This record gives sequence, structure tokens and C-alpha cells, in this order.
Amino acid sequence: MANYSVLLVAALGGLALPVLTLFLITPVIRASRENKVKLEPYECGIPATSLAFDHRFSVRYFLIAVLFIVFDVETIFLFPWAIRFKQLGWFGAVEMAVFLAILLIGYFYAWKRKVLSWV
Repeated sequence: MANYSVLLVAALGGLALPVLTLFLITPVIRASRENKVKLEPYECGIPATSLAFDHRFSVRYFLIAVLFIVFDVETIFLFPWAIRFKQLGWFGAVEMAVFLAILLIGYFYAWKRKVLSWV
């Protein structure tokens, strides 16, 4: 049981630090006088001329974001495969080759459709 006491103390310390910081220390040191100027969004020292919701983003921006997430998340599947590479043998190698081929087909399709260009 003595081995777990160190773990318990570390866990309590890890939980206590954010709780103390958020609820006890922050209210003491924060600026408490709110006014209209302080509540405005700050952008390079220039006063805001419109709301942030008025601006429209290009669909291309969202396509780039979705492609990044898809390819980034798909690479996470490479880590368990790499760990169990020897146990999976040729079956795992073929499965990963099919998986990477599907990813490459999607990548070349996006490249051909010029989704990856910023202009």
C-alpha cells in the first residue's frame, strides 16, 4: 500500500494545482474593472469596424482543414501497426499497403482537383 501512497499524493497534487490556480489565485490577481473598451476584441491596435461573423471564409480553407485532419488522423493508425509489425507478419504488411494506397489515391485526387493550392 505504501507504493500507492506516492501515486495518490502525485494525483492529488496534479488536481490541486489547476483548481487552486483557477479558483483561488486568478480572482486575486486579475483586473476586475470591466468597461466597453476592455471588452472589445483587440486586433493590431486598429478599432474593430465589423463583427467577426460578417466575414466569409472560402470553401477552400475548410477543404484544406478537413484534408489536414483526415491525413493527420489516419497517420495515427500507423503507430499500432508499427508496434505489432513482427506479430502481424505479411498479413499486416499487405493490410497496411492497402491502407496507404487508399490514402495516396485520396491525396492524388485532391492534388488533381487543385484543392491543395492556396491561390
